[in-house]
Amino acid sequence: MSSKTTKLIFIVDDDEMLQTALEDYITRKTQHKVLCFGTGEECMENLKQSPDVIIMDYYLNSVNKDAANGLDTMQAIKKKHSPIHFIMLSSQERYGIALQSLQKGAEQYVIKDEDAFDKIVEMIEELS
Repeated sequence: MSSKTTKLIFIVDDDEMLQTALEDYITRKTQHKVLCFGTGEECMENLKQSPDVIIMDYYLNSVNKDAANGLDTMQAIKKKHSPIHFIMLSSQERYGIALQSLQKGAEQYVIKDEDAFDKIVEMIEELS
């Protein structure tokens, strides 16, 4: 299943194994280009590449308390680059966190479970 136009997808997650697995899955299932970043700061430094979709970890940089988390990074990007679509990715199943992500600008919220990769590919294909 691939769209007619190739999208640039950013994956922003501090879990390198998840980055690699998700990047591989998206590139096998679609014709989209994928770039991975471990911090929100790295993502923001590369916005000049004009991503179509950013898949952002909610608890990004939870180890480094001085770094921006996923929600703060998304909001900072949305202020200057509103046409970018966001999919918030998290292991959190709490309704309040999902709601907060959606209220602050994410189009979708995906829980890190066994179906997450399929859901993400489907969502990417639906975003225009």
